[in-house]
Amino acid sequence: MVEAWNIIGNQNAAIMFVIEDVTYNICDQRFHEFEIRKSYPHVKVIRKTLTEIYNGGVLGTKKELIVDGVDVSVVYFRAGYEPLHYHSQNEWDARLLIERSSAIKCPSIYYHLAGTKKVQEALARPGILKRFLTDESQIKSVQEIFTGLYSLDKNEGGEEIIQKVLANPEGYVMKPQREGGGNNIYGIDIPDKLKAMTEEERSSYIIMDRIFPPISKSYMLRPGGKNPPEIVSLVSELGIFGAVIGCKGKIVYNRQVGHMLRTKLANANEGGVAAGSGALDSPFLFE
Repeated sequence: MVEAWNIIGNQNAAIMFVIEDVTYNICDQRFHEFEIRKSYPHVKVIRKTLTEIYNGGVLGTKKELIVDGVDVSVVYFRAGYEPLHYHSQNEWDARLLIERSSAIKCPSIYYHLAGTKKVQEALARPGILKRFLTDESQIKSVQEIFTGLYSLDKNEGGEEIIQKVLANPEGYVMKPQREGGGNNIYGIDIPDKLKAMTEEERSSYIIMDRIFPPISKSYMLRPGGKNPPEIVSLVSELGIFGAVIGCKGKIVYNRQVGHMLRTKLANANEGGVAAGSGALDSPFLFE
């Protein structure tokens, strides 16, 4: 975020955290904020809800974002990724104001959309990557990290995939156009959900091949757990964090900046750390 702030070059501008009306997952947000204040005390950080941005936000003559009289050069979204964050048209108008501004957004609307399930399903269709990449080896490398993603739209082969899912529900996950965990439908729960939906309701979901990661045996330390802890079956997910700043045709900054390993019980479907069903872990590297 500070790198983005430096790129804009307005020494009087602030980094703005877009937050929920009531912030439950506040600790890591504050860690980011405190680190900025500690390492870069000259950089101002403000926190605003979408409603507050609607009430106090305007665009300057050069499309700079101004909120309550403060220039904002970097916008860090910690809200705006689920429907409940938009209480009325005002919040949607605030989001549009931000997107129309010259401030650097984290994420940009393009990355935000790329993280949604229907866009991911569209990107996984045969031939689509050729619209964005020309090197066949790069296309092949990207395709290798895709799992099966399928539309439930009737005119896009939805009926065929529904029959496959009903015949083997344990091989699939049903995902809505949502983020944040807790919204997916797994295995044997899928058939009843599909049968209860209308065609229109189904079209807002996708079907994904279920990934079965390797199982390891270890201890999980957690509040209220057994003491001493017992050995349990676990699965892990390693996330590699990257930071990229740029626009169409120009990348200004592109680096790998960290990682996070999340571990959950092997028999648990959801694995969110904040939701209490997963735990933070540490990788052990060896040759």
